[in-house]
Amino acid sequence: MKTPTPEATTAWMAHLSDPKAWQAWAQQPQINGSALNMPAMGDLPLAVDTAAMTELQNDYIRQLAALWQDLMVAKPPAVQDKRFSTPAWQSNPLYAFNAAAYLLNAKFLTSMADAVEAPAKVKQRLRFAIQQTVDAMSPANFLASNPEAQKKIIETKGESLAKGIAHMLADMQKGRISQTDEHAFEVGHNVATSEGAVVFENAFFQLIQYKPLTATVAERPLLMVPPCINKFYIMDLQPANSLVRHAVEQGNTVFLVSWANPDKSLAQATWDDYIEQGAIKAIDVVRDISKQEQINALGFCVGGTILATALAVLHARGEKPVSSMTLLTALLDFSDTGVLDVYIDDAQISKREQEIGKGGLMPGRDFASAFSSLRPNDLVWNYVEANYLKGEDPAAFDLLYWNADSTNLPGPMFCWYLRNLYLNDSLKVPGKLTVAGEKIDLGVISAPTFIYASREDHIVPWTSAFASSTLINPKKPAQNEFVLGASGHIAGVINPPAKKKRSFWTNRKKAASAEQWLAAAEEHPGSWWPEWTAFLSKHAGKQVRAPAKYGNAKYKPLEPAPGRYVKVKAG
Repeated sequence: MKTPTPEATTAWMAHLSDPKAWQAWAQQPQINGSALNMPAMGDLPLAVDTAAMTELQNDYIRQLAALWQDLMVAKPPAVQDKRFSTPAWQSNPLYAFNAAAYLLNAKFLTSMADAVEAPAKVKQRLRFAIQQTVDAMSPANFLASNPEAQKKIIETKGESLAKGIAHMLADMQKGRISQTDEHAFEVGHNVATSEGAVVFENAFFQLIQYKPLTATVAERPLLMVPPCINKFYIMDLQPANSLVRHAVEQGNTVFLVSWANPDKSLAQATWDDYIEQGAIKAIDVVRDISKQEQINALGFCVGGTILATALAVLHARGEKPVSSMTLLTALLDFSDTGVLDVYIDDAQISKREQEIGKGGLMPGRDFASAFSSLRPNDLVWNYVEANYLKGEDPAAFDLLYWNADSTNLPGPMFCWYLRNLYLNDSLKVPGKLTVAGEKIDLGVISAPTFIYASREDHIVPWTSAFASSTLINPKKPAQNEFVLGASGHIAGVINPPAKKKRSFWTNRKKAASAEQWLAAAEEHPGSWWPEWTAFLSKHAGKQVRAPAKYGNAKYKPLEPAPGRYVKVKAG
């Protein structure tokens, strides 16, 4: 295995210390976005503080010299990274040196990005692009430099290599990396198994009503609006981790929107259609079936954005259809969209608008690739090493099966959403947007609102979710409740009480900022679900006998849950 000489490393360092070299690097395809769909940065000035660069360079050379000294005396350097933690990496000085040198280079490149003097958005993109390159170049990702994979080939007499090639060829046909054993799950068989029936459908969604599990239920039903960017069964994976089942067990009559997986027939659909023919229609049907003027409603992620927009439309029409609203990891204030911001600018959105803005589909596989790029070591390279280099079969994991079950979006709807919400941040500005013929003002929504955010969420920063608490029900903000959970966008939400995992924070006192709220918040062990259940019960009305059948005379059962729509695969 060839390693760089100190002289070559010093020359490379001097090259990278030159801002012109950075400018050339920023113009390369991997940064300009042929693979990542990121905007070019080559025309932006990238200045580097000379003193900081000199300090970084000197520190790098000192650490590299120490690595060389260890290598010369066959002393394996200490490597603190889970990718290189096995004896195969640690016991051989050459492999250990290679891993340590890689980590040193990665640290240096990241520090270089931090030293660049540029606008915050440019700096974020630079860091992101460097991280993508750094993660891709790990020696664990290549057969020639991965001792674990080489050892396994010898031990299995080549069988692991043959299996790895077979896995790779199969994934090339699928157009994506397999993260789980996809033959281990079947929608309606061992995921999305809560008993119920479809009681309404149109081109945009099916409405599922779930069977009660208690003798009495709250008179006001609960409508769940999941994200249209994913399949609904993230909320009903298996009985032990099903938010749907939990809500039913707590004495709620639960209805859920199962979004259609769009094909050419919905290629012209707009954001207005998803509001009017989606969320608003679902609210109307649930009110009709339950014979209640008001219901409880929950929106998850983009489903929360859709739900809040629909309620603003209905309030503008003089209707107040919900007694409470729940928002789970949802954005209403788009001023900080976290790492996803690397994909958002006028040039990129204009490109999408030209391609699909007037008709077409945003492929689900593109969403999957973008989200995987946010955590490449966990969602890409980990599986390259295990599946291809080592020939291992992916384990069965319901969450990753759901993650791979992609959903398309109509081009016009998606482009409107990107430009008006992500780019222009117009949803929070009263009267700036017109949806379904009505001026949108989130402040007119008077329903008490439960807002949940996840502390390590890389898709919806928790501070951005916190901002919703001042946008909804502003005249009676004390009726709103904000809860912060541990973990990320999905794992933080799907955290059943029986698991006794993680923790959450509460603070009922008024706070001027998210940081101030957290500083005074109290941490509680376990799941936040009981906290939400208590909130819901306050607004669910009296107890009544559980319905004996699905739907009513107007809306009769069409087919058993989970229905047909959720089983449609993205083309």
